[in-house]
Amino acid sequence: MTATPPNRPAPSRPTLTDRAQAEKQARAEREAAALRANLRKRKQQVQARQAQDAPPERKP
Repeated sequence: MTATPPNRPAPSRPTLTDRAQAEKQARAEREAAALRANLRKRKQQVQARQAQDAPPERKP
């Protein structure tokens, strides 16, 4: 006869291993850092553009 595996209920949803959770967290942190850097860069570009487009200040 062949052995049958014990009946275990399937998990309600897939779970992540500790390593997978750590990798997911690290990925999210890298993405957040990249988004913050991108936002800083875009703000600097806007400020530079505004400074360039502004008329020169007249001295009285």
